[in-house]
Amino acid sequence: MKYSLNGATIPIEAKTISVSFFTNNTTLGSPSISQKFTEKLRDVVSTQTNLSLMKQNGDLQFSGAITDYNVAPVSIQSNDQAANNRLTITVNVKYTNKFDETKNFEQNFTRFADFKANTSISSQEDVLLTEINRQLTEDIFNKAFNNW
Repeated sequence: MKYSLNGATIPIEAKTISVSFFTNNTTLGSPSISQKFTEKLRDVVSTQTNLSLMKQNGDLQFSGAITDYNVAPVSIQSNDQAANNRLTITVNVKYTNKFDETKNFEQNFTRFADFKANTSISSQEDVLLTEINRQLTEDIFNKAFNNW
């Protein structure tokens, strides 16, 4: 095992990592959500490890799809109106470690962010996606490299 400064456990043999494009398998959400999520995950693994990022066939591999994009009211007030809405995103992630199959997993990761009900999702989506993607990629990284 090899340990990086952030405590991540990475096989000593691993030199490369690949993050496939995560497709949007939902009927909602802007077309850019796949691109934004994929880029964020690539950024996280390239900045928090010393592995070389490859387009495909890395020693360690991430692939998957965005499987749910949902906006629903939360924080119902006394007049039956929602004070906030919640954007929830679920990503199915498959992680493959060529050197240690016991570390492989396929799992759903879900995170959300709330926004004022009197604003439109389209006006808030970029900010919400930035926060949700940060949380999702942190969860995914921790599951793959920190045994969480």
